[in-house]
Amino acid sequence: MKAKTLMIQGTASHVGKSVMCAALCRIFKRRGLSVAPFKAQNMSNNSFVTREGLEMGRAQAVQAHACGIEPSVIMNPVLLKPHTDRKAQVVVMGKPLLENATLLQDNYREMVQPAIDQALEELMETYDLVIIEGAGSPAEMNLKDRDLVNMSIARKLKSPVILVGDIDWGGIFAQLTGTYELLDPEEKELVAAFLINKFRGDLSSFDKGREWIEKRTQRKVLGVVPFISDLDLAEEDSISDGDSYRVFAGLRANVALDQISGLARDRRRVSVEDHQLLIDVLWLPRISNFTDFDLLSRQKNVVLRYLHEPDRLRIPDALIIPGTKSTIADLRYLEKTGLTTYIRRCHAAGSVIVGICGGYQMLGTKISDPLKIESSEETQGLGLLPIETMYEPEKTTRQIKVRHLESGLTVGGYEIHMGTVKFKKVLPALFKNDESQHDEGVCLDAEQNGIKQRILGTYMHDLFNDAGFLTYFLSQLSKRAGLPYWERQGTETQTGDLYDRLADRVEPSIDMSYLLNIVK
Repeated sequence: MKAKTLMIQGTASHVGKSVMCAALCRIFKRRGLSVAPFKAQNMSNNSFVTREGLEMGRAQAVQAHACGIEPSVIMNPVLLKPHTDRKAQVVVMGKPLLENATLLQDNYREMVQPAIDQALEELMETYDLVIIEGAGSPAEMNLKDRDLVNMSIARKLKSPVILVGDIDWGGIFAQLTGTYELLDPEEKELVAAFLINKFRGDLSSFDKGREWIEKRTQRKVLGVVPFISDLDLAEEDSISDGDSYRVFAGLRANVALDQISGLARDRRRVSVEDHQLLIDVLWLPRISNFTDFDLLSRQKNVVLRYLHEPDRLRIPDALIIPGTKSTIADLRYLEKTGLTTYIRRCHAAGSVIVGICGGYQMLGTKISDPLKIESSEETQGLGLLPIETMYEPEKTTRQIKVRHLESGLTVGGYEIHMGTVKFKKVLPALFKNDESQHDEGVCLDAEQNGIKQRILGTYMHDLFNDAGFLTYFLSQLSKRAGLPYWERQGTETQTGDLYDRLADRVEPSIDMSYLLNIVK
């Protein structure tokens, strides 16, 4: 018997479709159903690597965990990883198919549709219920003839659709009724209900609004979900501009870098409050896998900032160059914005420099791209590590477990990268893979003008989401800054408790009897 389906579509991106899908996955799991998530096509540079070493959208991996099952690429058969505003790498069933594709090319649908159909069929044969997530809005009139993700899926399956709107930014009536009115008659019939997300304040104050929407559309408002401020689910598409330009209270030390005597011999002059560490992450235009910093950002004694340009008032205790979908293009961005000089100055002043994946490659002397995967030319790196990167046709995607050589801790993570690093001289390793006996990454210490310098480079993502490694890293960073021994705080990981907590917040806000009748 094939599975029942329920599709969650939205009035726009970032209205909460992924989170609502995760909540519903856990809600139905707790009612004894075997549930699986599905999204035909994702667009994100923030991906997940399965146990088989295959790439998929992180949102569906999170939703799979909410279902209590192992993430699989059949839950997200097509993943688009943008290189530029117009072109993207196309990953099909976990492996790259095209490097510089455009969704407007004539044969695109023919290339990816079979994988979508096959993956959905397999899920339908395996589970009781498949929760399907749409993308953006189903009412993008210029793209409807190319739709792979929204109403084309709903029509094929005759799946009931719940349309989600975000009330936090206002305009909820226009969002819901406008989207609904733009649908074809057949599509309108599939809309079973509306769901209003991110409501702040007294829910009873929206009673008249609910009545207006139901009278205007003849469709039920399934529920009004309150704004959940402490939601710790991994984001997928991007960090909002508000988050990336956070203003942090308590920053002191109004000392310009140019005026720091001896390049910051007194580290506390350029730190923050006495109990806090300042950690900067460079906000690259093509940043990828920024979920590397989820756990780090939740530490009460850490101030985490995303920098778009150099900070001339203070230097951080640690500066992180994150992963990127286009290493060469983002290297040029660093040079253009002055961040290249800023990185070197922070290093000279004693900031711990951390390069992850593409950021690791940037720390070297040169990046060669003979196959023109990203660029047609050889690019000079930052020159802080004596390494060179050579791009190769095969993409490395794998989960790994290594031993941190300095602490002896076992750390788990994953790799997603093009190219390999070649060492121009022997360098101390950061990790050791005890199974393969291969070294991984670099941990380079030096001293200049009495300033202790440290550079960490690694291809491994998720190392800061490992609570043990995070504790050790911040403890060592505190000692360098002359702070008291750092103790881990607020490091709850994404466990079942988190998904139960999400379900506990969402379920009372929706009409469950109506929802159960929809999927009957």
